[in-house]
Amino acid sequence: MNSNARILVVGSSNTDMIIQLQRLPRPGETLLGGQFSIAAGGKGANQAVAAARAGGQVTFIARVGRDMFGDQALAGLAQAGINVDHVVRDPTEPSGVALIFVARNGQNSIAVAAGANARLCPADLRRASQVFASAQVLLMQLETPLSTVQAAARLAAAHGVQVILNPAPARPLPASLLRTVSVLTPNETEAELLTGVRVNNLAGARQAARWLRARGPQSVIITLGPRGAWVATAQAEFHVPSFKVKAVDTTAAGDVFNGALAVALAEGRPWPEAVRFANAAGALSVTKLGAQPSAPTRRQVLRLLAS
Repeated sequence: MNSNARILVVGSSNTDMIIQLQRLPRPGETLLGGQFSIAAGGKGANQAVAAARAGGQVTFIARVGRDMFGDQALAGLAQAGINVDHVVRDPTEPSGVALIFVARNGQNSIAVAAGANARLCPADLRRASQVFASAQVLLMQLETPLSTVQAAARLAAAHGVQVILNPAPARPLPASLLRTVSVLTPNETEAELLTGVRVNNLAGARQAARWLRARGPQSVIITLGPRGAWVATAQAEFHVPSFKVKAVDTTAAGDVFNGALAVALAEGRPWPEAVRFANAAGALSVTKLGAQPSAPTRRQVLRLLAS
């Protein structure tokens, strides 16, 4: 069921500590929660696992601590079939940790301590330069230093590798970085922060995507949660609806979308088909609790698409 898509993911690895609640707590409020669980997370690692489950041949570049969480992260990634030869064990910083509240309606609230993620540096990328040369798609997020993200984008561009940037968590981005991006994939909130355009309907998504494309990215996909995704390329602008599912936990839905999208684009699928594949993966992910545990297999995605 696997494809020959060669995906390189540069980014973060965290351990997620999750408490399920009836609703999210208000400022200053203590809620007695329900179930507590620990799951592997971090946007970079989530996207790497999602791409591997979607069928891709994935290499991951990251930093984790020399601690129990780092050991568990590496073991889990290797078990998912991901090449972790270029994950650096940081000698001083602990592995990243995220504290996550999940409400009964599937909404979440997250706080992250970056730890070793904040020390991923351009030198770590240069040591793995041969991986850039052999990849088809580079996938990144913004939970590691911006200077490292920029260096990775330049390395990928030098090797003719397609660059997907998921601008999350959202922050202002330099024009020099946007010009090296092949596909920018913000959600509604991130698109609004980057552009100042309200993205609460398809017209807003269209306007924000046009604004972003004018700043450099060849293509822009704005993910709209249960409403699917808005796609703007050099050739066309169109909406791709999502799939109706019952949401249990929306954590990492965007990461799963991006991982699956990277595989679909590396396979050379046309835009509508690639985004539909990514939408299906993202929809399946919200039906399960946790970040990496929720990423569906290629077989599951294809089954939903066929239905």
